[in-house]
Amino acid sequence: MKAITLTALYFLVIGQDYSQSEPAEVKLQKKTAKQNNSYTFELSDKVIRKKVTFKNRYGITLAGDLYLPKNSEGQVLPALAISGPFGAVKEQSSGLYAQTMAERGFAALAFDPSYTGESGGEPRNVASPDINTEDFSAAVDFLGLQKNVDRNQIGIIGICGFAGMGLNAAAVDKRIKAMAVTSMYNMSRVMANGYFDGLTPEQRGQTLEQLGQQRWKDAENGTYTASSNNLPDKLTGNEPQFVVDYFNYYKTSRGFHPRSINSNGSWTATNPWSFMNMPLLTYIKEISPRPVLIIAGENAHSRYFSEDAYKAAAEPKELVIIPGAVHVDLYDKLDVIPFDKLETFFKTNLKVESTAKANVETKGK
Repeated sequence: MKAITLTALYFLVIGQDYSQSEPAEVKLQKKTAKQNNSYTFELSDKVIRKKVTFKNRYGITLAGDLYLPKNSEGQVLPALAISGPFGAVKEQSSGLYAQTMAERGFAALAFDPSYTGESGGEPRNVASPDINTEDFSAAVDFLGLQKNVDRNQIGIIGICGFAGMGLNAAAVDKRIKAMAVTSMYNMSRVMANGYFDGLTPEQRGQTLEQLGQQRWKDAENGTYTASSNNLPDKLTGNEPQFVVDYFNYYKTSRGFHPRSINSNGSWTATNPWSFMNMPLLTYIKEISPRPVLIIAGENAHSRYFSEDAYKAAAEPKELVIIPGAVHVDLYDKLDVIPFDKLETFFKTNLKVESTAKANVETKGK
């Protein structure tokens, strides 16, 4: 546990510098991805995908992909807003989730959070516990204005670090009627306290000192220094298993995308600043009486975030542990992600009548 704590903290807060050149395989993968602007999954013949944009409360334009079931004309659909993992883009895991849920009868919006992917915001590659929470509510705004969406049947799915942001959004935004998270991270907790809360007060103080000094440098230079890459471009064999798992998703053809920070970039050096001082899940109990579904892998290094969030949440709530699964298995493995469970959860709690149809022109009258 100690090795995981210290190594993971190094990646998340301080960063890691790799000076060796990229392997030819990585270079080829990046070149191919840039050329075709690819998604990490094939478009299903059961859905329609269209690019959309919308603004959040801070005026930042967010980019998303809206997935709709084919032949759903004349229906008013339940809807889902989906984002994550932390450092990923909509062409990766969140898009796969959105497509799969659209196949099952939902209007599903996968979106890039502020400052990342195709969404707006300067500087680039910044995260915020406040603004990224707001991004979910902005997605709810957008969905609720669509003529083919029932604004009283909107839920959200948060993946990895955006699970914590999603729970935070659900606590404050009563329009969100049901909430599911997979492979949850509480980003404010892990950045403030380290993995398994292993950061000592002295280490936390040292990290804050470093971040403060970095702010002076950024202010003097008039630019925002990038931290070193979250992940190496080459494994040395000494990495903990969770780093290997991340590499096998983000740095290979399985999940690489040129706009993904975890695949092809880095957060700014001062990115942890606000997370270290603003706990995300302070009001998690206020999601109740709306239901929460929390899904985690049995062997995920992040499992304790899910278990602790479940303990902190009020009823109705459910914790599902997927046997044998690790953290990244719930990013893209269709035989591991419990989509049947997600479908049942949302159709039950959004009170979806699967055979009901309505004339979209009468919506709102």
